[in-house]
Amino acid sequence: MNEALLAFPDVERLIVDHLKYRPELAGVAVDNRPPADFDGTQQAVLVSRTGGAWVDDLHLDQPLVELEVYGKTKTEAHTVSLSVRAALLRLRGTTYGTAVVTDVVETEAVRWLPDYNRPAGNRYLTTVRLSLRPS
Repeated sequence: MNEALLAFPDVERLIVDHLKYRPELAGVAVDNRPPADFDGTQQAVLVSRTGGAWVDDLHLDQPLVELEVYGKTKTEAHTVSLSVRAALLRLRGTTYGTAVVTDVVETEAVRWLPDYNRPAGNRYLTTVRLSLRPS
């Protein structure tokens, strides 16, 4: 396999770029690191690749990505989580850099998980697996 075909985009940046300008997420900070002075009460989506693997026989990268969604209230965080969930599914069929997103699958749907490092915050987590092919 040509080494150039193995150069995949940063999946965290791919998701951040896809989410941060969506109208339904206006006013929500989206990045792979928390905003300055973040205490968990601001509306925010934090994107982190947590695993996954290259499937050589299929020429497919399948990263696992966790999305931490925060809000001022539990209801607000949940609402933002549902918007993120719907927006992620719209990634199917899109091209980003040298890759095409062929699939997006939830491996763990939106779930409540308090953040004990930020006790004032309200956090929901979602884990997705993307499938990326060289374009």
